[in-house]
Amino acid sequence: MVKKIFLLLLTLYFQLLTYPMITKPTFLVDEKKCRANIQKIADKAKRNNVIFRAHFKTHQSLAIGRWFKEAGVEKITVSSLDMARYFAPEWNDITVAFPVNFLEIDTINELASKIQLNVVIINLESVDFLLQHLQHPIGFFIKIDVGYKRTGILPDNLALVDAILERTAASDKLNFLGFLGHAGHSYKSSSYDEIEATHKESIARILPFKERYAKDYPNLILSVGDTPTCSVVEDFSMVDEIRPGNFVFYDIQQTSIGSNTTEDIAIAMACPIVAIHPDKNELIMHGGGVHFAKDAFVDPKLGTIYGRIVAQTENGWGEILEGIYVKSLSQEHGILTATDEVIKNYKVGDIVYILPVHSCLTANCFKTYQLLSGEVIERF
Repeated sequence: MVKKIFLLLLTLYFQLLTYPMITKPTFLVDEKKCRANIQKIADKAKRNNVIFRAHFKTHQSLAIGRWFKEAGVEKITVSSLDMARYFAPEWNDITVAFPVNFLEIDTINELASKIQLNVVIINLESVDFLLQHLQHPIGFFIKIDVGYKRTGILPDNLALVDAILERTAASDKLNFLGFLGHAGHSYKSSSYDEIEATHKESIARILPFKERYAKDYPNLILSVGDTPTCSVVEDFSMVDEIRPGNFVFYDIQQTSIGSNTTEDIAIAMACPIVAIHPDKNELIMHGGGVHFAKDAFVDPKLGTIYGRIVAQTENGWGEILEGIYVKSLSQEHGILTATDEVIKNYKVGDIVYILPVHSCLTANCFKTYQLLSGEVIERF
């Protein structure tokens, strides 16, 4: 027993020497929660017999990507060609879910020479350019606007879809894979019922394309997926592939619409308190827009907030603390407002843990993450 305790203390000692102390805004990742979030969607995909092509735009980390591999994920989605290049050494089948930018043709050809690269097409200009300049075969999806109204071909514009398929039919470089949609408007939901309604609406917009084109393309794929719908809806049997991304971390915006519980949020920001102003019921932290981005949402009770403070525990963090929240962000400063009673619990030099509003943009502010063990992992 004494030997075991000695070895444990020795291990902790060397961890303290190896892993950095938190002295500035730090992006913390709870590996256990991340893995549980990944497994949950992987199991749902398996139950529905659909491909789980996870979107890596949220975590953007090779290390976290390996957790997906351990859950059986073999194909991924990214949001840029540069991100595809970052993941290409470890992933062979990558879809860039962003309208193809043919000005990046050199990168497209580079990646297509090494991996199964899939792109998204929404116009004939891209088709014509790629037909002339592609050096290696790639797959392509035709993106359909399933209700988000950001980009994509409108469901009733069958003439454009027909024209794209006609021009690529004889190509040995452009291989049609199917139709892709993203119900990003699900993020504006306020309840499970609204998320489910958005799901049904988006499926209703894309499903007719399979019915119309399946005869000529019997292997075509319907690819959909966003975190809210993939988190709460159970039935995806009518499509072939799902591509959620934010779910790996989740955040309080997702919690507010019902995608997840607070316990599912796998990341937190650790920020030092640098000043306290009891006369204004405010604490100043080192942690601003350059660390969180500036996403906010309106809480029914608190108004506009930029993050929620959570209790620190031996193994990470626990429940959201009442009486304190992030009131505003400037470049490096964050202002926390707190009640008279709560503010007494803090002193300058303390570290506060904060659940961000939007994990994707917060993660994008960092080049490294710190696991709860203290280990630091890199990201794109």
